[in-house]
Amino acid sequence: MAAAQASSAPRRFFKSFELVVGLLLTGSMCLSVLFSGFLFPDGGESMDLMARLTPPFTDTAHVLGTDPLGRDVLARVIVGGKISLTVGVLSVLGAVVVGTLVGLVAGYYRGIAEILLMRFADIQLALPFILIAIMFLAILGTGVNKIIFFMIVAQWVQYARLVRGSVLALRDREFILSARAIGVGNGRIIFTHILPNVLGPIVILMTLNVANNILLESSLTFLGLGVDPLIPSWGGMLADGRTYLQTAWWVSVFPGLAIMFTVLGLNLLGDWLRDFLDPTGQTSK
Repeated sequence: MAAAQASSAPRRFFKSFELVVGLLLTGSMCLSVLFSGFLFPDGGESMDLMARLTPPFTDTAHVLGTDPLGRDVLARVIVGGKISLTVGVLSVLGAVVVGTLVGLVAGYYRGIAEILLMRFADIQLALPFILIAIMFLAILGTGVNKIIFFMIVAQWVQYARLVRGSVLALRDREFILSARAIGVGNGRIIFTHILPNVLGPIVILMTLNVANNILLESSLTFLGLGVDPLIPSWGGMLADGRTYLQTAWWVSVFPGLAIMFTVLGLNLLGDWLRDFLDPTGQTSK
């Protein structure tokens, strides 16, 4: 018994370390973005042409340096985080709502509804993501709202399949059969008895997908398929700075670090949540 407790001690420490580091990285970025309007009222658009391409840590007015137009890199990184985090969070919330409803209906009612919904999901999963993105955004155009809508359309399938599988495992359990026997309606069974029991895996996948969607938004913007180039965003800053990598590396490196630390923090929180909500390790990663 003592040996088992001793062997689990490093694991508990590592998991608590994951939580602390994840909260620090994610929390600091979220707080910076939340107060970006007070920290940088100009939205990072103020230009100082006399200070173009100032190296980082050489000027107290521009701690992280400036870009080719003399705009402060620190201000643009923090302001640009607002777009990336907004896209990541809202797209995941939309995909969760759509996918959870589809999964609940398909898993509980089965029959023709399940066949049609799941076969449509299978067809969508068979299409390459980047091909759908290019087609979708070429037709509708670029913009924050269109990216969020596209990510919802592209990712609801993950939640639908996850929820459907969980519902199939629950629909014939004793507490569900007892609820049916006493006359509880299907809607109440789904939202009162089944939904709370599938929230754990959903929350875990949400945390990991916010990080994934931040990367996707940055990638699409880097390729010119995302946010308007005039709006500060991490992907846009990476695209703007790629021609200056040899002469002004900081223009691209600091937005890249912001993406890396934010995604790392969210992934650490997702790992901690997975172990916290499912200590037996039954939830698939």
